[in-house]
Amino acid sequence: MDIFANPIVIVLVLLVGAGLGIGGMVVWSRQQSQRRRRDAQSEANHILAAAQEESQGLIRQARDEVLQMRTELEAESNRRRSDLGREDERLQKRREQLDERMEKLEEREQRLNKRQSTLDRQQNELEKLQAQRMAALEQVAEMSRDDARGQLLTMVEEDSRNDMARRIREVEDEMQSEADNRARDLIAMAIQRVASEYVSDVTVSVIPLPTDELKGRIIGRNGRNIRAFELASGVDVVVDDTPEAVTISSFDPVRREVARRALEKLVLDGRIHPARIEGLIADARKEVEAVIREEGDRAAYDAGVAGLHPEVTKMLGRLKFRTSYGQQQLAHAVETARLASVLASELGANVEIAKAGGLLHDLGKAMDHEMEGTHATLGAEFCRRYGVPPMVVNCIEAHHHEVPQECVEAIIVEAADAISGARPGARRESLESYLKRVRTLEEIANSFEGVSQSYALQAGREVRIIVKPEDIDDLASIRLSKDIAKKIEESMQYPGQIKVTVIRETRAVDYAK
Repeated sequence: MDIFANPIVIVLVLLVGAGLGIGGMVVWSRQQSQRRRRDAQSEANHILAAAQEESQGLIRQARDEVLQMRTELEAESNRRRSDLGREDERLQKRREQLDERMEKLEEREQRLNKRQSTLDRQQNELEKLQAQRMAALEQVAEMSRDDARGQLLTMVEEDSRNDMARRIREVEDEMQSEADNRARDLIAMAIQRVASEYVSDVTVSVIPLPTDELKGRIIGRNGRNIRAFELASGVDVVVDDTPEAVTISSFDPVRREVARRALEKLVLDGRIHPARIEGLIADARKEVEAVIREEGDRAAYDAGVAGLHPEVTKMLGRLKFRTSYGQQQLAHAVETARLASVLASELGANVEIAKAGGLLHDLGKAMDHEMEGTHATLGAEFCRRYGVPPMVVNCIEAHHHEVPQECVEAIIVEAADAISGARPGARRESLESYLKRVRTLEEIANSFEGVSQSYALQAGREVRIIVKPEDIDDLASIRLSKDIAKKIEESMQYPGQIKVTVIRETRAVDYAK
């Protein structure tokens, strides 16, 4: 019987083989595990050895760095200790010096206290001696201390017043000299740059006639022609013995100009009767109105003033037929505007305001015969009504000091007006007016107390006052000149300026016998 034929045997054989295979596998696995363990242990020992060697190197490096740092710290500590020692020595020396100084100060304070005590004792003795001396002086002088003080103060006050008057005079002389030089330069330059001439007009117009026969025709039958002419024109026609001439007289220059033109046309035409007279006067009035507008526009253009209201330029043109002391007012207005422009540009003021104020400053003279009020007030009100700037209105209203001057341009306009009117040949006045002004100047000067004599000189441009020296001292002389000048400004009208000179003279007279 085959043993491998038995399935049980086969199974057993297979189980034994499987067990042997499993056992071999286990043995092999254990061997492999031991071998890997030995390899790992060897690698771990190698790594441990390397780590120990590296750690030994790091320890040695750290030890070296610690030793170096310790050495450096010890050196730094030694240096600081040395510095502290030196600082301590220096502070000790400083303390010793301070102690020595304090001792010296204490000694000095003790000496000062002793000196102060000595001074206090001496001061008390001096006060006693001073009191005894004052008592003795009062007894000798028979005058109390208050009386002596009053007398001394009076003497000091008198000396101070004299010194003050002398100083004021010196300052005024210096200021006047500098101002005169500066003003003279400005005025000369302004006059040189604005040179003009005037044609002197008067309040009458003379109409030449080809023959004296026309005088009768102008008068007309029973005087009807001359009455019609005077009624229509508002002027007076003077027919006198003057050969071949008829005079037209009127205070209104515009009416006089209208009448002059109309009468000249009547003389040329030869047809003289009331209807013709009225027609020619109406035509002449239109011509004069046109001339007035044209002259006003030309004056504004010549003066360089733009933007004026047409009514203002029309009223300005009426000044062509207005004169003052023989000076044509329209030409005077243009010249004043130019002078004000030059002065304003030199002084750094507003040139436009100065020009406008100079051009319009006498605008009221074109209407002062029709309305009440001064020409400065009338002109200012008229310009204010038509939108003229307030500063220009102030220049117009203040150029005769009727209102305060609110800007430097108003002062410039006043100066330009005086320059234009006072320059040689600009104006003329009658002998009667000249004599009246001279007498008025002397009367004003003589009205003040302490005035001995007064004289008006240089055609009324200067007044010299001689005062009584026993009544007026130096300081009072200065005040007197200012008071007289102020009163002249308030009570008189004159072109240019008037110089007031007060003379105080002390004379000592004795006789040899």
